[in-house]
Amino acid sequence: MNRFEKFLDKISYKWDSLATEWEYKQERVNGGVILLVVAFITLIIANSPLKGWYDELLSKPLMLVIGDYNLLASHHGSMTFLDFINDGLMTIFFFSVGLEIKREILVGELHSLKKAMLPIIAAIGGMLIPVAIFFALAPTEPDFISRGSAIPMATDIAFSLGVLSLLGTRVPKSLKIFLATLAVADDIGGILVIAICYSSGLEWSYFWLSLIPLLILYVGGRMRVYSWLFYIFFGFLTWYSFVHWGVHATISGVVVAFMIPAHHREDVEMVVDKVKNILKNFPAKKHDHIPVDMLTRSEIKLLVELEKTADHVISPLQRIDKALQPIINIVVMPIFAFANAGVAIGGLSLGAIVGVPLVVAVALCLGKTIGIFSFTMLSVKSGWLHLPHEMNKKNLLGVSMLGGIGFTVSLFIANLSYGDYSADILNQAKFGIICGSIVSGILGYYVLNKVLPKSKS
Repeated sequence: MNRFEKFLDKISYKWDSLATEWEYKQERVNGGVILLVVAFITLIIANSPLKGWYDELLSKPLMLVIGDYNLLASHHGSMTFLDFINDGLMTIFFFSVGLEIKREILVGELHSLKKAMLPIIAAIGGMLIPVAIFFALAPTEPDFISRGSAIPMATDIAFSLGVLSLLGTRVPKSLKIFLATLAVADDIGGILVIAICYSSGLEWSYFWLSLIPLLILYVGGRMRVYSWLFYIFFGFLTWYSFVHWGVHATISGVVVAFMIPAHHREDVEMVVDKVKNILKNFPAKKHDHIPVDMLTRSEIKLLVELEKTADHVISPLQRIDKALQPIINIVVMPIFAFANAGVAIGGLSLGAIVGVPLVVAVALCLGKTIGIFSFTMLSVKSGWLHLPHEMNKKNLLGVSMLGGIGFTVSLFIANLSYGDYSADILNQAKFGIICGSIVSGILGYYVLNKVLPKSKS
């Protein structure tokens, strides 16, 4: 077992270095750009002779059988490839969202209710007004309205912050923090909606079963268990219980995220002292008989020890969050986009385009803008809250428009809403989401590019 733990540690350190390298590369290639490219390629495939192959691939059943038992089955039956992506891989995404929310609550903008109140109110407006517009414009079929009203509620944090980053140092820090906090609060709202509105056929025996791994995870966190294997194993059991319980499986990712310890493995001062002692044993200069670019075995051993010692300062929450980013950005989200952005545009008539797609697009573009901007300004005008430093009406309007980029979570909710209802309606809703998100991004960028100072030192 000791050797196995050492093996896991080696994998962990290697992945950490890859995650750090990805952070540097993200300065040049944003994860949102990868997502956009994959979505564009998927649109081409869905409107080409490859559409048949694409539909067949997503509908293929997946099985992981042990004896007579299929681990990739829910209370609805065997998972298809599309089900596995939306119920399985997206759990990793929501796990990452859960880590982000926990971090914000502990040390971020959500830690202070006074600081968080303005973006939280903005997020509430950005959820309520789009839903109201959806209800006002949607076709009269009650089932259609009740199923899809949550679609325009979401703000895609990766895309919205990605567009904002295109403006570089011209963007005030307060504006970035406002949008990021708004998006996190928006995610919390989206998670609650998914948990409450998109759960069905609840099998309560699995609810009680899910409490066992959750209790073990909670106790492990309190006892400062740091093993990745521990959290992966019991996290999987929690996900499996949620799949069969009937509450959407992605919620398990958020719940498990809150069980991850956020405290350091060792006290910072103790680690600093250890680092100083290690550095004392490190040679001040190279020996003449050793090439300049080569290290001795003892020096390599000291550096490895230094790396491991310094790593103990980073909490499991931060380490896992950092390690997940490459997986989320270059694996999970591109696969999700491939599975969900396949809109057959050729099959949309003019009448269909001015129906569901227009409703969704307007609810996103107009609803998000009005909701975020009006709720924020009403709070400020009432004298209850104040705009942060360097924020004003003009750049608030631009950020409110960026809130209409609902791509990822909106597509996810659309699939939950209409996946088993109508393939045509789902296709139209996806088209509306893509159009609404693109228009929101372009308008938000245009407004911010006009109102922000041309250069910022």
